Amino acid sequence: MELALRPGFAEATAFCAAALVLGAISMPAAAAQTFPTKPIRIIATTTPGSGPDIMSRLIGHKLTEAWGQQVVVDNRAGASGIIGTEIAARATPDGYTLLMLTASHLAVAATFGKLNYDLIRDFSPISLLGSTPFVLAVNPSVRAASVKELIALVKAKPGELHYGSGGPGTPPHLATEILRTMTGMDLVHVPYKGITPALTDTVAGQVQLTIAVIPAALPFIRTGKLRALAVTSSKRSPLVPDLPTIAETIPGYEFIGWYSLVVPARTPSPIISRLNAELVRAVKARDMQERISGLGAEPIGSTPQELGAHMRGERDKLQKAVKAANLRRD
Repeated sequence: MELALRPGFAEATAFCAAALVLGAISMPAAAAQTFPTKPIRIIATTTPGSGPDIMSRLIGHKLTEAWGQQVVVDNRAGASGIIGTEIAARATPDGYTLLMLTASHLAVAATFGKLNYDLIRDFSPISLLGSTPFVLAVNPSVRAASVKELIALVKAKPGELHYGSGGPGTPPHLATEILRTMTGMDLVHVPYKGITPALTDTVAGQVQLTIAVIPAALPFIRTGKLRALAVTSSKRSPLVPDLPTIAETIPGYEFIGWYSLVVPARTPSPIISRLNAELVRAVKARDMQERISGLGAEPIGSTPQELGAHMRGERDKLQKAVKAANLRRD
């Protein structure tokens, strides 16, 4: 038996269905227009005082000024940043949890075979904020004023010099291991729960050297508590133009640090666009450029697409480096 439909019923039903679809589509856009309506947190998987922590606080201050909503930095150090990254990956994809993603995260992902997240699949890029070379620094008591002298010293005392890092698989660890592999130096690795305590112990002489991002090491270098030997970029950095590169002694050596912000995957595109626009505006501001440069980093600001391409390229490069240095850990 067929049911007789009232005139106009089908048309009304179709209209309601279309309205529901359009409403669902417009909801993220509407949310983006009012975003943010509550505090935002930036997860920094490093200790307070580290480069990522400082960058997070600078950016957070700018966002707070722009939006009138408090932006807090949530430090989740330990396990080479894995714990904090897992927390960010599981967070609600609504734009209120950001992750300060650095070269460290991709280095860890390349080193550890099995993780509970995938940096490319489980996060959406927002913007590349800045880049910085790392710096090779030693305790002033170390009798080496250059990379060449350091190599000679280590080879004369194999296994006696110790280097600190921010933990297994972090850029300081990977950068030093690549250098060790290329030079044949016999160094002892001492892992810490972040680069700040590694630097502190290098200053105290508990370990003799470390490779760290310029923002974290620069205060110790300026006060003479550490002696900088070289930067890890292929070309000299305008941040420290008088400092040679490791590549000037060891051709082909290069290792670069960078800072970016990402959000959990499935965060609505309109919210990502709003975050990107404000972040780029913040990084391009004159006062912010001066502050970032003062930390030893080069301000950038990019589109989400540019950051995504950068992340994929860095992943491939670091995977090759880890394989060459035989650092893969399963």
